[in-house]
Amino acid sequence: YVKAEQFSIAPLPPQPIEQGMVGPGLLAQILVSKYEHHLPLYRQEKMFRQQFGVELSRKTMGYWVEQAAELLKPVYRAIREDLLRGSYLQADETPIRYLDPDVKGKSQQGYLWTYSRPGGDVLFEWRVSRSREGPKEFLKNFRGKLQTDGFSAYESLAKERDDLTLIGCWAHARHGFHEALSESKLAAWFVRQIGLLYAVEKELREKKAGPQLRAAIRTWQSRPILARLRRAMELVRGRTLPQGLLGQAIDYALKRWDALTRFMDDGLLEIDNNLIENAIRPSAIGKKNWLFVGHPEAGERSAVIYTLLGSCRRHGLNPFDYLKDLFTRLPSAKITEIKHFT
Repeated sequence: YVKAEQFSIAPLPPQPIEQGMVGPGLLAQILVSKYEHHLPLYRQEKMFRQQFGVELSRKTMGYWVEQAAELLKPVYRAIREDLLRGSYLQADETPIRYLDPDVKGKSQQGYLWTYSRPGGDVLFEWRVSRSREGPKEFLKNFRGKLQTDGFSAYESLAKERDDLTLIGCWAHARHGFHEALSESKLAAWFVRQIGLLYAVEKELREKKAGPQLRAAIRTWQSRPILARLRRAMELVRGRTLPQGLLGQAIDYALKRWDALTRFMDDGLLEIDNNLIENAIRPSAIGKKNWLFVGHPEAGERSAVIYTLLGSCRRHGLNPFDYLKDLFTRLPSAKITEIKHFT
């Protein structure tokens, strides 16, 4: 008599979507295709059918994207908490159209507000308006320096708080003088002087200068340029029409002069907000493909996923590999382990 062998089946490892048929690799591929390569789900549906002979509906993929964003939210919150613990943030916002089920017949305007620390993570936050309530709520526990363009929401917020210092953006100031080139020859002189400021910053990047060296070289080379710029602006302002392009550019710079020159006092600060505008750019490219998000809640999901993909780009990580790893480990991870995934 031979005793029959007994077999046991090991339980499946935790899946990224409970009772779902999608594995970490396919889920990561769908998200990267949609949010990194800007392929809407209906195009992915067509691609799966034509290239692989697989029927995978956009409705199914939409549900997977929704569940994936929920799974990623703890990592998103950890990134947010880490940014707010710092003392220096850059901020900007970009418009996104969305469909409100309560408003029939036309899309509405929402915004992705973006916050980051140079060299650190990037975070997107979805809001259905551009009102100051967005940054007011997000920054309520932040203490430190906030670098932005001249948007009034940030400026009014800084006026109310002694613990929030605005840092100006020379890229926005320079843009006004560029626009004035078609109107006034004097604008070219201002553009050249601002270009000298950027030449100093380029040299600092090439030297990979640390904060102390940046502060020292700026004091030596940039401070005289700034002094020359201010004297010229004050002189030309009285001879220029306030409503003209050059007058507007000068007014923009002089009204924000303190904010525009604070980068001189701290070698950790950047001269402009270009780093965060670079982080926003992929979502702006994506808008040309998908035009709008289908629901306000889809905006929130987009913010979560754009945050992780933007942070991957900032740190030089492969977004597919990163998301696949997250979807493999997150389902069984403990709350205390989340910080290790950021």
